[in-house]
Amino acid sequence: MYLNPVIIKTVILLILSNCFMTYAWYGHLKNLHSKPLIIAVLVSWAIAFFEYLIQVPANRIGHDGHLTLAQLKIMQEVISLCVFAPFSVLFMGEPLRWNFLFAGICMVGAIFFIFKS
Repeated sequence: MYLNPVIIKTVILLILSNCFMTYAWYGHLKNLHSKPLIIAVLVSWAIAFFEYLIQVPANRIGHDGHLTLAQLKIMQEVISLCVFAPFSVLFMGEPLRWNFLFAGICMVGAIFFIFKS
């Protein structure tokens, strides 16, 4: 089976960027809950800066490699859910629920249709 190197690079970078972004969006709820809101915002922005340093090249590599915007977007959303589920369970202590599985199944369908020729 041939794996497209553009897709592999794009996916790896999007996974890394999503790790930063998920923490920037939700990590403050656990780690900075007692701090003033402005501190949480500034720390989140600082973390998001590193997310953008990875996400922008990921999208450029993917787009230059002939992925459409729709393909890039659905990849981002699927990766976001795949990063968010373990983050919410392992880091935030949220329970794993069936809706995560069903959302994932819907995303697999979205991948199928967006990449279908």
